[in-house]
Amino acid sequence: MIFKSPKNPNSHLTVKERTKPSLPTKVLLERNLIVGKVLDFGCGLGVDLEFLKNKNIDVTGFDPYYKPEVPTGKFDTIICNYVLNVLLPEEQSHVLMAVSELLKKGGKAYFAVRRDIKRNGMRHNPYRKCDVYQCNVVLNYKSIFTTKNCEIYEYQHFNSIKNTNTNCVFCKLDPDREIITESATFYAIYDKYPVLKGHALVIPKRHVDSFFDLSAKEQYGCVLVVNRVKEILDKQFSPDGFNVGVNIGKAAGQTIFHTHVHVIPRFKNDTENPRGGVRGVIHGKADY
Repeated sequence: MIFKSPKNPNSHLTVKERTKPSLPTKVLLERNLIVGKVLDFGCGLGVDLEFLKNKNIDVTGFDPYYKPEVPTGKFDTIICNYVLNVLLPEEQSHVLMAVSELLKKGGKAYFAVRRDIKRNGMRHNPYRKCDVYQCNVVLNYKSIFTTKNCEIYEYQHFNSIKNTNTNCVFCKLDPDREIITESATFYAIYDKYPVLKGHALVIPKRHVDSFFDLSAKEQYGCVLVVNRVKEILDKQFSPDGFNVGVNIGKAAGQTIFHTHVHVIPRFKNDTENPRGGVRGVIHGKADY
């Protein structure tokens, strides 16, 4: 579930040995935003976890280093305090996707980030005697609390947020559609008219016609989500292969002019002759 980068092996050593609950957790509790079944994602040494348990809240803790048992089921509320600031961008995306997959339909997650970091990059931690990574993080989620040292973002699944300014089916996603996973800039759903079981689409949240109109950063973010979708489909359907492709332009078969990447699991004998793969979009050109 959680990506650990060899480029950032000491992220867990930034944990603070606190005795009191963190400010974000206290703010969320005071505002009655911690409800239902709760997950403390990246709970560290568990101070907030124990604080919430003592409030008779049904809370589970998860941390890839300190409490590594992967949580099961889905949660009404997920808190993720000061985790993203110590992760590389790729690691951040994996955390955002993991939280989206663990959140119940209609649930809310809260990401607290530091606002007192002066520069991004590695710096020496004299207490731990090692180099650690720290960075500023800005999310395209709703900000609900800000001080000079801290900001809290509220996250909901993309199709839980009303968008009345468009008629695009991918910008105004049906709230009943199942979201497979979601990052800050992309989400994945199952194709409404699948060619095979598990046929998925990876879609940018920004409305853009062509994959080539995405920025290089967005294209990289797309690949991260495609990779995660592949992992999920592997586990769910155990396919024997994959086709991954994009239709760009009417002449190439694009019918919805909002970029979407097809991730199609393939199975032995799902077609008489699979030779040529995506070349089969032109009749007679697959077998070469």
